[in-house]
Amino acid sequence: MAAVADRPLVVGNCSGFYGDRLSALRELLEGSPRLDVVTGDYLAELTMLILAKDTFKDPEAGYARTFVRQVEDCLALAVERGVRIVTNAGGLNPAGLANRIRAVAQEQGIEATVAHVDGDDLRPSGLFPGAMTANAYLGAQGIAIALAGGADVVVTGRVTDASLVVGPAMWWHGWDAGDYDALAGAVVVGHVLECGTQACGGNFSGFTTLDPAVLAKPLGFPIAEVAADGSGVITKQDGTGGAVTVDTVSAQLFYEIQGPEYLGPDVTTHLDTIRLSEDGPDRVRISGVRGSTAPETLKVCVNDFGGWRNTIEFVLTGLDIEAKEQWLRAQLEAAWSAGRRPATVAWSRGPKPAEDPATIEEAATLLRCTVLDSDATVAGKGFTAPAVELALASYPGLTLTAPPAPATPYGIYRPEYVDRTQVTQRVVHADGREEVIA
Repeated sequence: MAAVADRPLVVGNCSGFYGDRLSALRELLEGSPRLDVVTGDYLAELTMLILAKDTFKDPEAGYARTFVRQVEDCLALAVERGVRIVTNAGGLNPAGLANRIRAVAQEQGIEATVAHVDGDDLRPSGLFPGAMTANAYLGAQGIAIALAGGADVVVTGRVTDASLVVGPAMWWHGWDAGDYDALAGAVVVGHVLECGTQACGGNFSGFTTLDPAVLAKPLGFPIAEVAADGSGVITKQDGTGGAVTVDTVSAQLFYEIQGPEYLGPDVTTHLDTIRLSEDGPDRVRISGVRGSTAPETLKVCVNDFGGWRNTIEFVLTGLDIEAKEQWLRAQLEAAWSAGRRPATVAWSRGPKPAEDPATIEEAATLLRCTVLDSDATVAGKGFTAPAVELALASYPGLTLTAPPAPATPYGIYRPEYVDRTQVTQRVVHADGREEVIA
């Protein structure tokens, strides 16, 4: 793959999770004049389960809907400024999201080419029968190929979080699959960017060491300058809140890390070779990263259907807290014995109220009951109806913090591994042409 340019790639990340700041994409596009690519990370193990639940209601769903709102707001601006967008917001339905983006472009009269990468969803393979989700963590090559094919927007399913940066860097610098050190450097840069504002002071245990003035403003999203050798500089937009320091970058580097060898689908990154150094205000240089051959297996995120869950919170107020709890629990057990008791019942209570409370809030505590069952009715009406019926027939002052709700499905996550030969990564270009990655 030929290099696109002989300067560093400038890439910013506008999302660290499904629910991150909606305005971030526009903030990056308007506030970063040298930006080449914007990435958006929306997926996690729990997110895959949330998207699976969405498909129960609508088979055409399964992608991050908030990203569509960002595209509706910013696609024209991105195309005008020549900024490519790369995102894993496709979730369980990257083709569906790609089509939705094309529709937005057509509605707004924007000439934008959209490609998508799939092959991560292993449910059709039969390897994990009955799974709600079963997605292999793909690498960066599909993204690089889609960008080389001229895509303005690249939508993926489940790729590794760092691949959203590694793919554009492969395309930009013309790396091939054997450029292990460069790939490993980009993996580290991508790992720093993947959680959005965490690299800029968010979720940072040392926040008290930072200037309070920079924490009072909305935190900036991270930007990286990725060089041809895979080294990079982490920074952020001028004038935004937060800070980029060796400490904030180090904190993010240790996020979700279990050892010195960071196994990925494109390269094994040796984290003990990383060198960090200050490179100016809000600039941290990453260098020296070494890489080696990727493992022969790919990790798979599997979510199995666990059953149905429900929760009720009771308010206990005033005196005799323990006696009130015991009475309520005995009444509910008696009610369940007349029908069917949920398979799992878990109780938890907050701290005891103050001895001499000055307010109702100080005089109260919460008693939470959570149930799990394979039957939606047992975890639904069978659980909530007996609780509501006790409103005038149990301890004095019985109230709930919210109206009773129907049971909701829950999943059980487990990691699995498959030989990479069992996974077929595919790029679908804007013109419909399909390209399979060996």
